[in-house]
Amino acid sequence: MAIAESDLFGGTCVNVGCIPKKLFSYAAHFREDFEIARGFGWNVGTNEAEPRFDWATLLANKDREIARLNGVYENVLKKAGVEIIRGRATLLGPHEIEINGKKHTAKHILVATGSWPTIPQIPGREHAITSNEAFHLERLPRRALVVGGGYIAVEFASIFNGLGVQTTLAYRGASLLRGFDKELGAHLAEEMAQKGVSILLNANPSRIDQQSSGLKVSFESQAGGEFDLVMFATGRKPNTANLGLEKAGVKLAADGAVIVDKYSASSVDSIHAIGDVTNRINLTPVATAEAMWLAKTLFRGEPTAIDHDNVPTAVFANPNVATVGLPEEKARERFGALDIYKTSFRALKLTMTGKKERSFMKLVVDRASQRVVGAHMIGPDAGEIIQGVAIAVKLGATKAQFDATIGIHPTAAEEFVTLREKAAP
Repeated sequence: MAIAESDLFGGTCVNVGCIPKKLFSYAAHFREDFEIARGFGWNVGTNEAEPRFDWATLLANKDREIARLNGVYENVLKKAGVEIIRGRATLLGPHEIEINGKKHTAKHILVATGSWPTIPQIPGREHAITSNEAFHLERLPRRALVVGGGYIAVEFASIFNGLGVQTTLAYRGASLLRGFDKELGAHLAEEMAQKGVSILLNANPSRIDQQSSGLKVSFESQAGGEFDLVMFATGRKPNTANLGLEKAGVKLAADGAVIVDKYSASSVDSIHAIGDVTNRINLTPVATAEAMWLAKTLFRGEPTAIDHDNVPTAVFANPNVATVGLPEEKARERFGALDIYKTSFRALKLTMTGKKERSFMKLVVDRASQRVVGAHMIGPDAGEIIQGVAIAVKLGATKAQFDATIGIHPTAAEEFVTLREKAAP
């Protein structure tokens, strides 16, 4: 067993994804936490001075933690007896690869090269950055434009805003978080705007010009603006270029993704692919699960198909978003008649402060079977709460079973088992 790696271990998630992003998200929340603390009698800072934030300290501590994780992953591989080959691998055939000019053969070859962020082909695109570079900025900008409406865009807009940057989020669509329940996108936009993020919908940048005072961004159908930093979070492309996949006979989709079946097998029997490079569900835990299912198929004699149903996910914007199961729109397409339960409320923690943020929760229920087929939330610790709810949804729990579960009071999570009134059609 061997692994070829030309960069740092851990992939996107550990190095320029989930882990550093969550650390940045924690940092961005502290400003509000300090404000909330005052409502509970705490005076934060020396002589009640405003707390100060130091970007360089956050970067250094983040880099130290990522380096630690890189070492952890490498040691796990070594202890498992995996041969580590430093270098970029290219395929020469169904059973042969080349690394640093040396050829290697294997019965099975697994492609797990992930994806890479892209920037639209507009004039001045060289002045913009992606999420990759955002983790290594020498200094925070005074004014930032984040382009995109997906989870990476809203997360970084929240991070910049929370760290004191004048932040604008521009999205070419009419609502944020395409593919999620539509109400989540609408509620998130309202909450982010209240926290100070300027949100431009139906806004598509057409060019970027470098000026002495900053970056001038022009939009296709509305007035532009000037910023110190422009970050695109408008999509990622599977990392398949120059890997020799086509030469080996592997079929690729139009976007470069490896086309695989339910067992993660490509068009070549000996070559499999998992994770973002297949562009199925691009989440780290999903890639890990795909690897486990593939290991059972190839090495345990237990053919195990992928299971992408009811995968929970979280968006670490401010406020957090989390979801499992089907959005209302897709549930109606699949089941027809639905019962919808939802609530919006101000969290107990905020009642002694001037904060107006409202949490939002929603259950989507198939009317015929009364199974809960979707659970959605916006609010503090949404990911932590939905992880538990996901077990019930995965097991096919009914609304009556949710209702029969005793809530923990006072918590936000108890709302999921105390929703009784159906929402108006």
